[in-house]
Amino acid sequence: MPIVLRRAALFSAVAATLALATAPMAFAQNKGEIRIAHVYGKTGPLEAYGKQTQTGLMMGLEYATGGTMTVAGKKLVVIEKDDQGKPDIGKSLLATAYGDDKADIAIGTTGSGVALAMLPVAEEYKKILLVEPAVADSITGEKWNKYIFRTGRNSSQDAISNAVALDKAGVTVATLAQDFAFGRDGVKAFRDAIKNAKLVHEEYLPPATTDFTAGIQRLIDALKDKPGRKIVWVVWAGANSPFSKFADLELQKRYGIELASGGNILPALVAYKQYPGLEGAAYYYFGIPKNPVNEWLVANHYKKFQTPPDFFTAGGMSAAIALVEALKKTQGNTNTDKLITTMEGMSFETPKGKMTFRKEDHQAMQSMYHFKIKIDPAFAWGVPELIREIKPEEMNIPINNKR
Repeated sequence: MPIVLRRAALFSAVAATLALATAPMAFAQNKGEIRIAHVYGKTGPLEAYGKQTQTGLMMGLEYATGGTMTVAGKKLVVIEKDDQGKPDIGKSLLATAYGDDKADIAIGTTGSGVALAMLPVAEEYKKILLVEPAVADSITGEKWNKYIFRTGRNSSQDAISNAVALDKAGVTVATLAQDFAFGRDGVKAFRDAIKNAKLVHEEYLPPATTDFTAGIQRLIDALKDKPGRKIVWVVWAGANSPFSKFADLELQKRYGIELASGGNILPALVAYKQYPGLEGAAYYYFGIPKNPVNEWLVANHYKKFQTPPDFFTAGGMSAAIALVEALKKTQGNTNTDKLITTMEGMSFETPKGKMTFRKEDHQAMQSMYHFKIKIDPAFAWGVPELIREIKPEEMNIPINNKR
Protein backbone atom coordinates (compact mmCIF):
# COMPACT_ATOMS: atom_id res chain seq x y z
CA MET A 1 0.00 0.00 0.00
CA PRO A 2 1.41 3.45 -0.92
CA ILE A 3 2.56 5.59 1.99
CA VAL A 4 -0.17 8.18 1.33
CA LEU A 5 -2.88 5.53 1.47
CA ARG A 6 -1.37 3.95 4.59
CA ARG A 7 -1.40 7.37 6.28
CA ALA A 8 -4.98 7.95 5.21
CA ALA A 9 -6.01 4.58 6.60
CA LEU A 10 -4.18 5.30 9.86
CA PHE A 11 -5.87 8.70 10.19
CA SER A 12 -9.25 7.08 9.49
CA ALA A 13 -8.66 4.47 12.19
CA VAL A 14 -7.57 7.10 14.70
CA ALA A 15 -10.60 9.22 13.84
CA ALA A 16 -12.89 6.25 14.28
CA THR A 17 -11.29 5.42 17.62
CA LEU A 18 -11.69 8.99 18.80
CA ALA A 19 -15.30 9.03 17.67
CA LEU A 20 -15.99 5.91 19.71
CA ALA A 21 -14.15 7.31 22.71
CA THR A 22 -16.06 10.58 22.65
CA ALA A 23 -19.42 9.08 21.78
CA PRO A 24 -20.47 8.55 25.41
CA MET A 25 -19.63 12.17 26.20
CA ALA A 26 -21.58 13.41 23.20
CA PHE A 27 -24.44 11.17 24.18
CA ALA A 28 -24.31 12.47 27.74
CA GLN A 29 -24.49 16.04 26.49
CA ASN A 30 -27.31 15.38 24.02
CA LYS A 31 -29.20 12.67 25.78
CA GLY A 32 -32.58 14.31 25.58
CA GLU A 33 -32.77 14.79 29.33
CA ILE A 34 -32.00 17.45 31.91
CA ARG A 35 -30.31 16.09 35.02
CA ILE A 36 -31.15 17.79 38.33
CA ALA A 37 -29.27 16.87 41.50
CA HIS A 38 -31.16 17.43 44.74
CA VAL A 39 -28.74 17.43 47.67
CA TYR A 40 -30.60 17.66 50.97
CA GLY A 41 -30.72 16.43 54.57
CA LYS A 42 -32.82 13.35 53.98
CA THR A 43 -31.50 12.12 57.33
CA GLY A 44 -29.92 14.04 60.17
CA PRO A 45 -31.06 16.87 62.46
CA LEU A 46 -33.15 18.67 59.82
CA GLU A 47 -34.67 15.54 58.29
CA ALA A 48 -38.26 16.82 58.54
CA TYR A 49 -37.34 19.97 56.60
CA GLY A 50 -35.45 18.04 53.94
CA LYS A 51 -38.24 15.57 53.26
CA GLN A 52 -40.77 18.37 52.88
CA THR A 53 -38.49 20.11 50.41
CA GLN A 54 -38.18 16.94 48.33
CA THR A 55 -41.96 16.49 48.29
CA GLY A 56 -42.44 20.10 47.24
CA LEU A 57 -39.78 19.83 44.56
CA MET A 58 -41.39 16.85 42.89
CA MET A 59 -44.87 18.36 43.12
CA GLY A 60 -43.51 21.62 41.72
CA LEU A 61 -41.93 19.88 38.74
CA GLU A 62 -45.25 18.12 38.11
CA TYR A 63 -47.16 21.41 38.34
CA ALA A 64 -44.76 23.48 36.25
CA THR A 65 -44.54 20.91 33.44
CA GLY A 66 -48.26 20.13 33.37
CA GLY A 67 -47.56 16.60 34.53
CA THR A 68 -45.20 15.76 31.63
CA MET A 69 -41.93 16.08 33.60
CA THR A 70 -40.37 17.40 30.41
CA VAL A 71 -39.19 20.78 29.19
CA ALA A 72 -38.66 21.49 25.48
CA GLY A 73 -38.94 17.75 24.80
CA LYS A 74 -36.28 16.87 27.36
CA LYS A 75 -37.04 14.59 30.30
CA LEU A 76 -36.34 15.97 33.78
CA VAL A 77 -34.31 13.45 35.80
CA VAL A 78 -33.94 14.10 39.55
CA ILE A 79 -30.94 12.57 41.33
CA GLU A 80 -31.32 12.48 45.12
CA LYS A 81 -28.33 12.88 47.46
CA ASP A 82 -28.49 12.68 51.27
CA ASP A 83 -25.94 14.99 52.90
CA GLN A 84 -27.03 13.87 56.42
CA GLY A 85 -26.68 17.47 57.56
CA LYS A 86 -22.87 17.23 57.35
CA PRO A 87 -20.89 19.90 55.42
CA ASP A 88 -18.10 17.57 54.23
CA ILE A 89 -20.61 15.06 52.89
CA GLY A 90 -22.67 17.74 51.16
CA LYS A 91 -19.58 19.16 49.49
CA SER A 92 -18.48 15.72 48.26
CA LEU A 93 -21.95 14.78 47.03
CA LEU A 94 -22.32 17.96 45.02
CA ALA A 95 -18.94 17.39 43.35
CA THR A 96 -20.02 13.84 42.51
CA ALA A 97 -23.33 15.10 41.14
CA TYR A 98 -21.69 17.65 38.84
CA GLY A 99 -18.75 15.43 37.90
CA ASP A 100 -19.78 11.78 37.81
CA ASP A 101 -23.56 12.12 37.48
CA LYS A 102 -23.32 14.92 34.90
CA ALA A 103 -25.98 16.98 36.67
CA ASP A 104 -26.87 20.07 34.66
CA ILE A 105 -28.01 21.96 37.75
CA ALA A 106 -28.28 21.28 41.47
CA ILE A 107 -30.80 22.22 44.14
CA GLY A 108 -30.06 22.21 47.87
CA THR A 109 -29.56 22.09 50.70
CA THR A 110 -31.35 22.01 54.05
CA GLY A 111 -28.74 23.26 56.52
CA SER A 112 -26.88 26.55 56.20
CA GLY A 113 -23.53 25.07 57.23
CA VAL A 114 -23.79 22.42 54.52
CA ALA A 115 -24.89 24.95 51.92
CA LEU A 116 -21.92 27.19 52.68
CA ALA A 117 -19.57 24.23 52.14
CA MET A 118 -21.22 23.56 48.78
CA LEU A 119 -20.92 27.07 47.32
CA PRO A 120 -17.29 26.76 46.14
CA VAL A 121 -18.12 23.47 44.41
CA ALA A 122 -20.68 25.20 42.18
CA GLU A 123 -18.05 27.80 41.31
CA GLU A 124 -15.42 25.14 40.60
CA TYR A 125 -17.69 23.22 38.24
CA LYS A 126 -19.26 26.42 36.84
CA LYS A 127 -22.78 25.09 37.33
CA ILE A 128 -25.80 26.59 39.05
CA LEU A 129 -26.70 25.69 42.63
CA LEU A 130 -30.24 26.78 43.45
CA VAL A 131 -30.28 27.06 47.25
CA GLU A 132 -33.45 25.88 48.99
CA PRO A 133 -34.13 26.16 51.91
CA ALA A 134 -30.88 27.08 53.78
CA VAL A 135 -31.25 30.63 55.09
CA ALA A 136 -27.90 32.06 56.29
CA ASP A 137 -27.37 35.55 54.88
CA SER A 138 -23.78 34.74 53.93
CA ILE A 139 -24.99 32.26 51.27
CA THR A 140 -26.08 35.18 49.11
CA GLY A 141 -23.75 37.53 51.00
CA GLU A 142 -20.00 37.42 51.54
CA LYS A 143 -19.70 33.71 50.59
CA TRP A 144 -21.76 34.09 47.40
CA ASN A 145 -20.61 33.50 43.84
CA LYS A 146 -22.41 34.08 40.55
CA TYR A 147 -23.50 30.44 40.23
CA ILE A 148 -25.66 30.68 43.36
CA PHE A 149 -29.40 31.46 43.24
CA ARG A 150 -31.79 31.12 46.16
CA THR A 151 -35.57 30.71 46.22
CA GLY A 152 -35.54 30.17 49.99
CA ARG A 153 -35.83 33.22 52.18
CA ASN A 154 -32.65 34.46 53.86
CA SER A 155 -32.09 35.36 57.49
CA SER A 156 -32.57 39.05 56.74
CA GLN A 157 -36.00 38.42 55.22
CA ASP A 158 -36.98 36.40 58.28
CA ALA A 159 -35.63 38.94 60.73
CA ILE A 160 -36.62 42.16 58.99
CA SER A 161 -40.19 40.98 58.46
CA ASN A 162 -40.37 40.15 62.17
CA ALA A 163 -38.93 43.57 62.95
CA VAL A 164 -41.62 45.16 60.78
CA ALA A 165 -44.22 43.21 62.77
CA LEU A 166 -42.81 43.96 66.25
CA ASP A 167 -40.87 47.22 65.97
CA LYS A 168 -43.01 49.69 67.90
CA ALA A 169 -42.17 52.45 70.36
CA GLY A 170 -42.36 51.34 73.99
CA VAL A 171 -41.46 47.72 73.18
CA THR A 172 -38.42 46.08 74.81
CA VAL A 173 -37.01 42.99 73.13
CA ALA A 174 -34.53 40.25 74.04
CA THR A 175 -33.59 37.50 71.58
CA LEU A 176 -32.97 33.77 71.94
CA ALA A 177 -31.18 32.02 69.09
CA GLN A 178 -29.07 28.99 68.27
CA ASP A 179 -25.35 29.67 68.29
CA PHE A 180 -24.54 29.08 64.64
CA ALA A 181 -24.97 30.85 61.30
CA PHE A 182 -28.75 30.57 61.18
CA GLY A 183 -29.28 32.05 64.63
CA ARG A 184 -26.58 34.71 64.63
CA ASP A 185 -27.39 35.97 61.11
CA GLY A 186 -31.05 36.18 62.08
CA VAL A 187 -30.43 38.20 65.22
CA LYS A 188 -27.98 40.53 63.49
CA ALA A 189 -30.51 41.30 60.76
CA PHE A 190 -33.25 41.80 63.38
CA ARG A 191 -31.01 44.11 65.41
CA ASP A 192 -30.09 46.17 62.36
CA ALA A 193 -33.75 46.51 61.36
CA ILE A 194 -35.09 47.66 64.75
CA LYS A 195 -35.73 51.41 64.74
CA ASN A 196 -38.34 52.04 67.45
CA ALA A 197 -38.20 49.15 69.91
CA LYS A 198 -35.27 48.67 72.28
CA LEU A 199 -33.12 45.51 72.11
CA VAL A 200 -31.59 44.83 75.54
CA HIS A 201 -30.18 41.28 75.44
CA GLU A 202 -29.08 38.57 73.01
CA GLU A 203 -28.98 34.98 74.24
CA TYR A 204 -27.21 32.29 72.18
CA LEU A 205 -27.38 28.60 73.06
CA PRO A 206 -25.91 25.50 71.37
CA PRO A 207 -28.18 24.11 68.63
CA ALA A 208 -28.64 20.80 70.48
CA THR A 209 -29.64 22.43 73.79
CA THR A 210 -32.33 20.61 75.76
CA ASP A 211 -32.00 22.37 79.12
CA PHE A 212 -33.01 25.99 78.59
CA THR A 213 -33.19 26.94 82.28
CA ALA A 214 -30.07 29.11 82.53
CA GLY A 215 -30.62 30.86 79.22
CA ILE A 216 -34.24 31.68 80.00
CA GLN A 217 -33.27 33.02 83.43
CA ARG A 218 -30.86 35.46 81.78
CA LEU A 219 -33.68 36.59 79.48
CA ILE A 220 -35.99 37.07 82.47
CA ASP A 221 -33.36 39.12 84.29
CA ALA A 222 -32.89 41.33 81.22
CA LEU A 223 -36.61 42.04 80.80
CA LYS A 224 -38.56 41.65 84.02
CA ASP A 225 -38.09 45.20 85.33
CA LYS A 226 -38.55 46.97 82.01
CA PRO A 227 -41.66 49.13 81.50
CA GLY A 228 -44.15 48.66 78.67
CA ARG A 229 -44.45 45.65 76.40
CA LYS A 230 -41.70 43.04 76.87
CA ILE A 231 -40.96 40.40 74.22
CA VAL A 232 -38.55 37.48 73.79
CA TRP A 233 -38.06 36.93 70.06
CA VAL A 234 -36.99 33.33 69.34
CA VAL A 235 -34.96 32.09 66.35
CA TRP A 236 -34.84 28.29 66.59
CA ALA A 237 -34.81 25.33 64.20
CA GLY A 238 -35.09 21.63 64.92
CA ALA A 239 -37.05 19.39 67.25
CA ASN A 240 -35.59 20.60 70.56
CA SER A 241 -37.80 23.68 70.79
CA PRO A 242 -37.66 26.01 73.84
CA PHE A 243 -41.37 26.88 73.58
CA SER A 244 -42.64 24.31 76.06
CA LYS A 245 -40.16 25.47 78.67
CA PHE A 246 -41.33 29.06 78.25
CA ALA A 247 -44.92 27.88 78.74
CA ASP A 248 -44.04 25.90 81.88
CA LEU A 249 -42.48 29.00 83.42
CA GLU A 250 -45.59 31.13 82.69
CA LEU A 251 -43.46 34.14 81.81
CA GLN A 252 -46.35 36.28 80.65
CA LYS A 253 -48.38 35.64 83.80
CA ARG A 254 -45.44 36.16 86.16
CA TYR A 255 -43.47 38.91 84.46
CA GLY A 256 -45.57 40.20 81.59
CA ILE A 257 -43.02 38.78 79.14
CA GLU A 258 -44.48 37.73 75.78
CA LEU A 259 -43.03 35.30 73.27
CA ALA A 260 -42.64 36.09 69.57
CA SER A 261 -41.20 34.06 66.72
CA GLY A 262 -41.38 33.42 63.02
CA GLY A 263 -43.45 30.72 61.37
CA ASN A 264 -42.43 27.08 61.39
CA ILE A 265 -43.43 23.61 60.28
CA LEU A 266 -46.77 22.25 61.53
CA PRO A 267 -45.31 19.93 64.20
CA ALA A 268 -43.46 22.92 65.68
CA LEU A 269 -46.64 25.01 65.58
CA VAL A 270 -48.20 22.55 68.04
CA ALA A 271 -46.17 24.30 70.75
CA TYR A 272 -47.57 27.65 69.57
CA LYS A 273 -51.00 26.50 70.73
CA GLN A 274 -49.81 27.39 74.23
CA TYR A 275 -49.44 31.01 73.12
CA PRO A 276 -52.69 32.44 71.74
CA GLY A 277 -51.99 35.92 70.43
CA LEU A 278 -48.29 35.23 69.74
CA GLU A 279 -47.15 37.50 66.91
CA GLY A 280 -44.44 37.20 64.32
CA ALA A 281 -43.78 37.03 60.62
CA ALA A 282 -43.86 33.79 58.63
CA TYR A 283 -42.42 32.61 55.35
CA TYR A 284 -45.46 30.42 54.63
CA TYR A 285 -48.56 28.85 56.13
CA PHE A 286 -50.83 26.93 53.79
CA GLY A 287 -53.96 28.85 54.75
CA ILE A 288 -52.54 32.32 54.13
CA PRO A 289 -51.62 32.90 50.44
CA LYS A 290 -54.53 33.23 48.03
CA ASN A 291 -53.34 32.39 44.51
CA PRO A 292 -53.77 29.60 41.93
CA VAL A 293 -50.38 27.97 42.62
CA ASN A 294 -51.06 27.62 46.34
CA GLU A 295 -54.59 26.39 45.68
CA TRP A 296 -53.15 23.64 43.46
CA LEU A 297 -50.53 22.74 46.05
CA VAL A 298 -52.99 22.56 48.94
CA ALA A 299 -55.56 20.54 46.99
CA ASN A 300 -53.07 18.07 45.55
CA HIS A 301 -51.13 17.67 48.79
CA TYR A 302 -54.35 16.80 50.62
CA LYS A 303 -55.20 14.40 47.80
CA LYS A 304 -51.82 12.61 47.95
CA PHE A 305 -51.04 12.72 51.66
CA GLN A 306 -54.32 13.61 53.43
CA THR A 307 -52.49 16.49 55.12
CA PRO A 308 -51.86 20.15 54.19
CA PRO A 309 -48.55 21.20 52.64
CA ASP A 310 -46.04 22.54 55.10
CA PHE A 311 -43.46 25.30 55.40
CA PHE A 312 -40.70 23.69 53.33
CA THR A 313 -43.04 21.97 50.89
CA ALA A 314 -43.85 25.40 49.50
CA GLY A 315 -40.14 26.15 49.26
CA GLY A 316 -39.39 23.01 47.28
CA MET A 317 -42.23 23.80 44.92
CA SER A 318 -40.94 27.35 44.44
CA ALA A 319 -37.48 26.04 43.52
CA ALA A 320 -38.98 23.64 40.97
CA ILE A 321 -41.11 26.33 39.37
CA ALA A 322 -38.14 28.70 39.13
CA LEU A 323 -36.03 26.05 37.45
CA VAL A 324 -38.71 25.02 34.95
CA GLU A 325 -39.50 28.67 34.16
CA ALA A 326 -35.83 29.31 33.38
CA LEU A 327 -35.52 26.17 31.24
CA LYS A 328 -38.64 27.10 29.31
CA LYS A 329 -37.13 30.49 28.56
CA THR A 330 -33.90 28.87 27.32
CA GLN A 331 -35.89 26.22 25.41
CA GLY A 332 -34.19 23.48 27.40
CA ASN A 333 -30.68 24.85 26.96
CA THR A 334 -28.71 24.12 30.14
CA ASN A 335 -25.69 26.27 29.29
CA THR A 336 -24.78 27.88 32.60
CA ASP A 337 -24.08 31.37 31.30
CA LYS A 338 -27.35 31.37 29.40
CA LEU A 339 -29.25 30.23 32.49
CA ILE A 340 -27.61 32.90 34.66
CA THR A 341 -28.53 35.62 32.18
CA THR A 342 -32.08 34.28 32.01
CA MET A 343 -32.57 33.94 35.77
CA GLU A 344 -31.15 37.30 36.83
CA GLY A 345 -34.17 39.54 37.38
CA MET A 346 -36.57 36.71 36.46
CA SER A 347 -40.00 36.70 38.13
CA PHE A 348 -42.04 33.55 38.62
CA GLU A 349 -45.27 32.55 40.37
CA THR A 350 -45.03 30.37 43.50
CA PRO A 351 -47.32 29.22 46.33
CA LYS A 352 -46.42 32.54 47.95
CA GLY A 353 -47.23 34.59 44.88
CA LYS A 354 -44.61 36.31 42.76
CA MET A 355 -40.91 35.95 43.51
CA THR A 356 -38.12 37.76 41.66
CA PHE A 357 -34.42 36.88 41.62
CA ARG A 358 -32.57 40.07 42.51
CA LYS A 359 -29.86 40.64 39.90
CA GLU A 360 -27.21 41.75 42.39
CA ASP A 361 -27.12 38.59 44.53
CA HIS A 362 -29.69 36.20 43.03
CA GLN A 363 -31.76 36.24 46.23
CA ALA A 364 -35.48 35.73 45.60
CA MET A 365 -37.41 38.80 46.72
CA GLN A 366 -40.72 37.65 48.20
CA SER A 367 -43.55 38.52 50.54
CA MET A 368 -43.66 37.54 54.20
CA TYR A 369 -46.72 37.34 56.45
CA HIS A 370 -47.36 39.16 59.73
CA PHE A 371 -49.48 36.74 61.77
CA LYS A 372 -51.09 36.26 65.16
CA ILE A 373 -51.69 32.80 66.62
CA LYS A 374 -55.30 31.81 67.15
CA ILE A 375 -56.62 28.61 68.66
CA ASP A 376 -58.90 26.52 66.45
CA PRO A 377 -60.11 23.18 67.86
CA ALA A 378 -60.09 21.74 64.34
CA PHE A 379 -56.27 21.91 64.24
CA ALA A 380 -53.65 20.34 66.51
CA TRP A 381 -51.41 23.38 66.14
CA GLY A 382 -51.65 27.09 66.79
CA VAL A 383 -53.04 28.62 63.61
CA PRO A 384 -51.15 31.62 62.15
CA GLU A 385 -53.91 34.11 61.30
CA LEU A 386 -52.90 36.73 58.76
CA ILE A 387 -52.64 40.29 60.00
CA ARG A 388 -51.15 41.58 56.77
CA GLU A 389 -48.85 40.65 53.90
CA ILE A 390 -45.44 42.31 54.13
CA LYS A 391 -44.42 43.10 50.55
CA PRO A 392 -40.80 42.84 49.35
CA GLU A 393 -40.55 46.60 48.91
CA GLU A 394 -41.31 47.08 52.62
CA MET A 395 -38.19 45.17 53.63
CA ASN A 396 -34.78 46.72 53.08
CA ILE A 397 -32.87 43.49 52.47
CA PRO A 398 -29.14 44.31 52.42
CA ILE A 399 -26.83 43.33 49.56
CA ASN A 400 -23.68 42.02 51.22
CA ASN A 401 -21.78 40.28 48.44
CA LYS A 402 -18.62 41.56 46.76
CA ARG A 403 -19.88 41.50 43.20
